[in-house]
Amino acid sequence: MNNPAFNTSGGGEMSAQDAQTQAAVKSMQTLMESCPGKTVVSGVMGFALGGAFGLFMASMQYDTPLSTNPTAANITSLPLREQLRQGFKDMGARSFSSAKNFGKVGAIFAGTECCVEGFRAKNDLKNGVIAGCITGGVLAAPAGPQAAAVGCAGFAAFSLAIDAYMRRPADSD
Repeated sequence: MNNPAFNTSGGGEMSAQDAQTQAAVKSMQTLMESCPGKTVVSGVMGFALGGAFGLFMASMQYDTPLSTNPTAANITSLPLREQLRQGFKDMGARSFSSAKNFGKVGAIFAGTECCVEGFRAKNDLKNGVIAGCITGGVLAAPAGPQAAAVGCAGFAAFSLAIDAYMRRPADSD
């Protein structure tokens, strides 16, 4: 942390605010280096992203014409205020459901990948593939062994594709 951005006093002494900033950065680094910390942060961030995604997708459902929806007659017969209340309630429920699913996937994958990386003592593509397989298998296991195998293969392939893309060498333009 010998960066000029953290040392604005001009001399060799650090101000109280700089020390506080460095302490906050160090605590965040410590949190993100631990498997429980990564799991919790990934779960919370997945929950937030899933909530936003679910809200967006739920709002797109109301973009379709009401004549194509069989339950539209019940909704259109209600007063406007009741229609809005039911629409927002439905959007909230869908958003929350999506948030829970994204949070669960993020937490399981990040925790598993961190544990695999610690066990193997390597940081390579295999960690993501193994974690993807475990995550996909765990999430699909209630549907049976065949679904767990397909979930394992699907999550592993997706994880491999994303990790390979993220680890590719940078363009030197």
